[in-house]
Amino acid sequence: MYPTIAKLLDDSVAKHGDRIALRMPIPKERKRGRGIRLVLNEITYERLGEMVGRFATALAELGVSPGDRVALVSKPRAAWATTFFAILRCGAVVVPLDPELQRGEIERILREAEVKGIVFSGGKTEDVLSFRSELPGDPFVVSMDRVQHEGVLFLDALLLGKSESPRAEIDPSSLAILMYTSGTTGNAKGAMLTHANVASNALTAVEIVDLTAEDNFLSIVPWNHIYGLTITLIAPLITGGTTTYTPVDRNLAQVMKAAKSTIILGVPKLYNVLYGRIMDSIKKSGIKRAIYRSSPTLMGRLVKNKLFGKQFRFFTSGGAPLSPEAAEGFRGMGLGIIEGYGLTETSPLLTMCEEFDEEPGMAAIPEVELKIKDPNEDGVGEVLAKGPNIMDGYYKNPAATAEVIDADGWFHTGDLGTYVNGRLVLSGRAKNVIVLETGKNVYPEEIEWELVTIPAVEEIMVYEGTRQGIPTVSAQVYPNWPALKEMGIESPEAALDRIWEEIKERSENLAVFKRIKYKESVTLVDEPFEKSAKLDIKRHLHQT
Repeated sequence: MYPTIAKLLDDSVAKHGDRIALRMPIPKERKRGRGIRLVLNEITYERLGEMVGRFATALAELGVSPGDRVALVSKPRAAWATTFFAILRCGAVVVPLDPELQRGEIERILREAEVKGIVFSGGKTEDVLSFRSELPGDPFVVSMDRVQHEGVLFLDALLLGKSESPRAEIDPSSLAILMYTSGTTGNAKGAMLTHANVASNALTAVEIVDLTAEDNFLSIVPWNHIYGLTITLIAPLITGGTTTYTPVDRNLAQVMKAAKSTIILGVPKLYNVLYGRIMDSIKKSGIKRAIYRSSPTLMGRLVKNKLFGKQFRFFTSGGAPLSPEAAEGFRGMGLGIIEGYGLTETSPLLTMCEEFDEEPGMAAIPEVELKIKDPNEDGVGEVLAKGPNIMDGYYKNPAATAEVIDADGWFHTGDLGTYVNGRLVLSGRAKNVIVLETGKNVYPEEIEWELVTIPAVEEIMVYEGTRQGIPTVSAQVYPNWPALKEMGIESPEAALDRIWEEIKERSENLAVFKRIKYKESVTLVDEPFEKSAKLDIKRHLHQT
């Protein structure tokens, strides 16, 4: 049987007490107005374990018992990790929420989960207090910040004078995390993840990727997302390694250098942007172009040493499909990138590829079984999965659970793909598929992977439109205005002309039936697309 998540942390604290567990970059102004310098605030395993023990005692005094749900609404910080593990040590259930959710979304989830308490930071104070009294049980509210509000407890004050209380007896099969899905279809559901679900996935990731205490992890993935939680927080802590979290902002390049990371954990958008900037830099320099043409791997070593350091091992990508162009481009320069696939409901990892994998697709991780339901003539069908990482079901929603977990225990992912010779190749989401009048199926994700690397395109969403009543492959594009302005293009009309020409050129890599055939099938949007926590476009909000 797998250990509990709380036990995994306890073991690491006992074994790696003096090592640095977490680092958080703190921007500080230099003297005499010389810009910003970054200081990495560090917390050791011993200190993290001590804080977790103290807060678990405080939570127990607030009435938190095994099985209670406690919400955690904050961006990643040391107090986030402390709160997360303290709730679990009490035998309670963590409900991690994206702090970017709107008031109504947070209220609905807290009401459904019937939370015992809410721990939060940032700008949600007024929102939380405005509906707190209306929630079942009038939950307690704890702030990580030192901002005075009536009825709000302060985390730092709660820890004063506390010592560790006895750990709650927790069964690994008990509920650990109530992780609400991203809601890309407008209907977020609470995936019930047990200690064993998450522990099995984290331990497998550590084993197959060969992570050690000598690794320094740099993560840009928020921990309220299951990829961020399992793969970028829990898995590194199992190893005794050091995790640095940073948001994607103007300080990212500085943090990359300061962290001296061996592994960078991110999402496809990061790698698409990074790859595009590297290639732009190469194109603008005659010397770099010559080096790249004669020896891409030498160019890769120069890039690695400048941006990440000689200790860098590889990237990992998850949360959404990675652009094949970026993956192949990095690997061609000797910069490895591991891609994983999974869902919130699978804790999350189902498949992975190696950092320099040349075969298409990904292999299932140990103990996970895959099969394809009702494959068509091309072998494409819905991907089904079974393993120790599959959720217990959706909270208070047996009907939705029955739709995705069948009587034989197979989880229906809703994703389409082929599974041949142990390799899963994904095609797209079943609900996104475009069916043409010829009967051909077109998967928007395939086209987006090809077109999103166009310099003039910041974001693209491919969908089924119509032309003269006939289904057509269409797209909405949010332009990359800084890049377009460098080209001397400032009007929407000129931008559309340029983007359309590049779409036609890139579409030569696609089968004819997959191409966007008409300029009028491309429209520009004024704002970036609204996205879920894992940066998927919420298609239902944008499709016309």
